[in-house]
Amino acid sequence: MIMSYVENKDFFKGRGAQINTNNKFSELDYVTEHPEGIDEFMLENSTTQIYEEHPKNIVSISKSRDLPFLHSINPYQGCEHGCIYCYARNAHEYYGFSAGLDFERKIIVKREAPSLLEKYLNKPGYTPSVIMLSGNTDCYQPIERKLKITRSLLEIFLKYRHPVSIISKNSLMLRDMDILRELAALDLIHISITLNSLDENLRQKMEPRTVTGQSRIELIRKLSAENIPVRLMFAPIIPGLNSDEIPKIIKAAADAGATDAAFTLVRLNGAIAEIFTDWIIKSFPGRAEKVLSLIAECHDGKLNDSRWGKRISGDGKVAESIHKLFRISVNKFMNNRKMREFNFDHFNQAAGKQLNLF
Repeated sequence: MIMSYVENKDFFKGRGAQINTNNKFSELDYVTEHPEGIDEFMLENSTTQIYEEHPKNIVSISKSRDLPFLHSINPYQGCEHGCIYCYARNAHEYYGFSAGLDFERKIIVKREAPSLLEKYLNKPGYTPSVIMLSGNTDCYQPIERKLKITRSLLEIFLKYRHPVSIISKNSLMLRDMDILRELAALDLIHISITLNSLDENLRQKMEPRTVTGQSRIELIRKLSAENIPVRLMFAPIIPGLNSDEIPKIIKAAADAGATDAAFTLVRLNGAIAEIFTDWIIKSFPGRAEKVLSLIAECHDGKLNDSRWGKRISGDGKVAESIHKLFRISVNKFMNNRKMREFNFDHFNQAAGKQLNLF
């Protein structure tokens, strides 16, 4: 499989994916008849484009046995961060786009998300359950700076005194510190900061439009200083690429005040297997074969893994060694720390009385 790829020295900086894979739902596929024209083909329409979606509902309910949360809101689909490994890439195919470059440059926004959330919280007999922002693509990706959809959602959560959990890797979150501080004072928020490398050369290629790893450590420090419960999310761990950084990153997060740590092991389902394979050969040709082999060892010999209970944790000796190193590092640097419990007693559905008058 490795030998079928040709290293392309014209690396597309500022993007994670270096190709646009075919959409499995599409009846028509793009093909490049003349390889010498590949640059023009890939660079065409390469600026970020914004699309509007008008959903009827905004809260998604998952039945996955592998997730610690069931309810989530994704104000954006697609993500300009461009993380090469992102499992959410496959979802972009449902919109008629590619999981490759399209995922990073065709961003779908849901401006009505705050009003839809308020309607959801006003359903008769509603019982509060933690809602995750985002669970799919980053709710603090670059377009949020302008649209402020995530901030409006947080205002609704605070208004109703409803528990919310955030996962993000963007320091834009600090803009909303006023709301986060109030939510934390009521034990209504948990924040997970995704960080998987402090190596800037790796980060720039693997997550091209994110803030630096050190900036995320500082984000953890600033949240912790405000007594906001914050967890390190080491996601994903990629054996042979960033797995050696486990102790260093956990120590850095612990020193910054993180009170918990969790991780996922990389899996390359659907189109991501092709996208990631193409990327690592172009980015790290000398390590590509080893990394892909180690990933496969964690997933029953395949890059794709859809097995419940195994797909994000892996199995086999390589996965076992990663689990052990992670556990030892957490015990050493975060011993006896834990996130504060959510408080559901503050929920105030009466906050929506004015809404119900119309």
